[in-house]
Amino acid sequence: MSKTLIRGARLLGGDVRDVLVDGAQIAAVGTGLPAEDAEVVEAEGRILLPGLVDLHTHLREPGREDSETVLTGTRAAASGGYTAAFAMANTFPVADTAGVVEQVYRLGRESGYCDVQPIGAVTIGLEGRQLAELGAMHDSAAGVTVFSDDGKCVDDAVIMRRALEYVKAFGGVIAQHAQEPRLTEGAQMNEGVVSAELGLGGWPAVAEESIIARDVLLAEHVGSRVHICHLSTAGSVEIVRWAKSRGIDVTAEVTPHHLLLTDELVRSYNPVYKVNPPLRTERDVRALREALADGTIDIVATDHAPHPHEDKDCEWAAAAMGMVGLETALSVVQQTMVDTGLLDWAGVADRMSFAPARIGGARGHGRPVSAGEPANLTLVDPAYRGAVDPAGFASRSRNTPYEGRELPGRVTHTFLRGRATLMDGKLA
Repeated sequence: MSKTLIRGARLLGGDVRDVLVDGAQIAAVGTGLPAEDAEVVEAEGRILLPGLVDLHTHLREPGREDSETVLTGTRAAASGGYTAAFAMANTFPVADTAGVVEQVYRLGRESGYCDVQPIGAVTIGLEGRQLAELGAMHDSAAGVTVFSDDGKCVDDAVIMRRALEYVKAFGGVIAQHAQEPRLTEGAQMNEGVVSAELGLGGWPAVAEESIIARDVLLAEHVGSRVHICHLSTAGSVEIVRWAKSRGIDVTAEVTPHHLLLTDELVRSYNPVYKVNPPLRTERDVRALREALADGTIDIVATDHAPHPHEDKDCEWAAAAMGMVGLETALSVVQQTMVDTGLLDWAGVADRMSFAPARIGGARGHGRPVSAGEPANLTLVDPAYRGAVDPAGFASRSRNTPYEGRELPGRVTHTFLRGRATLMDGKLA
């Protein structure tokens, strides 16, 4: 059917309304809307959000299809309520040319589950020595506006300055993986009490904070935009807060796992908890939650990082860094931010839809639920409670830190331009 009536959903203002979707658009919002010729979704007790937007996703294709493909990754995105995802450039080959980003863009269009916007590499091969084809990627069919060497830091200050200057011309943004490489050589986890007791190489907070401090000053000097990927420390929060108070054009993201998990979990030596940047302390977690609530941190981004079983089923030192997150992100945000009273659902919509769409320039996404807007929508049952079972994931990988953990909330329906990609918790 081309029409869907979402009946009795709670909107962001708290009002209970019917929402009629006709084709790719929202046709009407009101009460007692007619259901004639429409498929009806009974939404009593559920919250209707604009479709979620993830500014930081690793889809692995091309080159690491053993861990994820664009198809499986977008199916995972739809399962988690996402209608748009920005795909990081650390693929094989690296997405540092117009040809590679156009391939990723085309694969996303073909999947039909979620819009995929490629992120272009800042430097050729992510090697940090020479700028990639930033202009060509922007002018390509993919229309790249976000550039990042994520997985690696653009640690050369001159290269970072030139990148900021280049993208300023067309309103682009550099998304920085803030990690001073010399300070993290041999690092295995957060540097602190736990790392000392376990005898694992420490990853100091200053390795992140020093790069953020440098880059916000560079952005101010150039008059360009910088975005901080997966901010993880209390000190980083204070630097970003200071930069914003000066009017510097900086935005920042936090991952769900950094809002919930701490370095105490590493005592298990379970490599599922090995991630970059590492899990930090309880003090850092509290600071990140408060910063997300007050707007110092602009968005939640998953840093969905799938790995095949063998890359995690090994000793800690040899294990790959990363966690899958698309299918559990909203539940973790509900537990850490909504159920604690730090954010209401309007705040969640801002941090997980409106703001990431605005930062990345995702057209048609992050729009209000009102007549005439694109029907990119997510329906959530906040009363649901259940244990995470990775066997049911749509992602090709299972490296979740939440296996067996009870989390609140469940996405029941996702609509991409009016077409259901998820119905009653099942992929269309």
